[in-house]
Amino acid sequence: MLAIVRACALVGLEGCIIEVEVDFNPRAGIPSFTIVGLPDNAVKESRERVRAAIRNSGLQFPNKGYTVNLSPADLPKHGPAYDLAMAVGVLAATDQVPLHALEGSLFIGELSLDGSIRHVKGVMPMVYTALQEGLTTVYVAVEDAPQAGLVGGVTIIPVESLGQLVEHLYGLSSIPAYVPPAPTLQHDSAVPDGIVDFADIKGQQSIKRALEIAAGGNHNVLLRGSPGVGKTLLARAIPGILPKLTLEESLEVTRIYSVADMLQPQDPLIQARPFRAPHHTISQAGLIGGGSIPRPGEVTLSHRGVLFLDEMPELGPKVLEVLRQPIEDKVVTISRAKGSLTFPANFLLIGAMNPCACGYYGDPVKPCTCSPTMVARYQGRLSGPLLDRIDMHLDVPRVEHEKLMTDSRGESSASIRERVERARERQRGRFAGRGGLHANADMGVSDIQQFCQLAPEARQLIEVSVKRLQMSARAYHRVLKLSRTIADLDGRERIEVQHVAEAIQYRPKSAF
Repeated sequence: MLAIVRACALVGLEGCIIEVEVDFNPRAGIPSFTIVGLPDNAVKESRERVRAAIRNSGLQFPNKGYTVNLSPADLPKHGPAYDLAMAVGVLAATDQVPLHALEGSLFIGELSLDGSIRHVKGVMPMVYTALQEGLTTVYVAVEDAPQAGLVGGVTIIPVESLGQLVEHLYGLSSIPAYVPPAPTLQHDSAVPDGIVDFADIKGQQSIKRALEIAAGGNHNVLLRGSPGVGKTLLARAIPGILPKLTLEESLEVTRIYSVADMLQPQDPLIQARPFRAPHHTISQAGLIGGGSIPRPGEVTLSHRGVLFLDEMPELGPKVLEVLRQPIEDKVVTISRAKGSLTFPANFLLIGAMNPCACGYYGDPVKPCTCSPTMVARYQGRLSGPLLDRIDMHLDVPRVEHEKLMTDSRGESSASIRERVERARERQRGRFAGRGGLHANADMGVSDIQQFCQLAPEARQLIEVSVKRLQMSARAYHRVLKLSRTIADLDGRERIEVQHVAEAIQYRPKSAF
């Protein structure tokens, strides 16, 4: 007898419906359980879990011939997420589950040997795929029900064990559907846990102003200064002034973290913008993503948030250079022999570096011990094309002892965030109906020509600056986008000369 049950595979961040076809041959002389359809070792081992789970659940597993086909057969299958669908298929093929009860349903879960259903990663994109394919019911582990309920429009059945599922399918003991709470975000004014408040950072008023501009338009920043001046502290305070996630952005980030299996079981919805700070020993695959089964890297995990690269020159040259595409295109494409996958990577890059190997080149207090050749070699670790993609280059000065000892607090992150949110609101209104544009940093060349209208004096200033500073076309466009953000913070529709002047001062003064 043949039974067909639906499961789901993950291809990058997308799901693909898999038909689990189970053929039972009661006349087979030699017992067998064959799985075809490009299964990996974890999928092949499902036959042992399925056999033990069915028997330990008090159900029958006739020791005959079984052939399980995972269709489409040319798509590689990975992981234990097909266990539950295989077990239900075996039960349906042996007349232990009614076939009509399987129509319009998707089964997701790993089986333990006692028949209980365990968590699998990537449940949210799988349920979203079920919704797109017109399926009405999804069976998941109890632990995965809150995550699956974020999608909406699909009936979620939380299953504890295989035996409980069989009783439900026969209508003997129905499992109540999971009723998800309406997905809402907490929009309080408090700084998120673990994030530094700008009010606690002494001095550095010019740097705080620059970081406010960076948050206002999602502009990349490079902080350069001696050890201990506060580069890391300033970077860790940036999430506190970024706008709150919208519900659409929150679900987008949650979907990524579902595939990466980094969600909290009871509260899966991501409420705060990601802040990722990988160590400088990270590999190219760890930063961009990759592997035989491509997984999201740090640039994707920081989507809609902040990617902080401390000690930036210490990263390998190849690791640094692969940042060019995601910085420019807001996506990262991973190509393998079996195909290409594209992951989102729209992040705010914050880089930090010392001016030289000893860290004190140009410091007014402590002398530098590096030779000019050593300084040039150290600063040359960041290539010109990469630096050209960074909008703001900031030299972080030392903080005077008098300011460090004072008890007075500066402006709080909450009040700075209010100005940033007003600027972002102006940008959302400006870019309404234009897909892919969320902030000024996302603008393309045609968008710059349309939305960056310059006053006559501002146009004259930028023309002179392009010639004197020998700006590339990319640097010129980035100055315009930065000027647009400064004007938005100032509440102006047209870019004035003071906005351009402030934007130009954030370009690098000399080649590193």
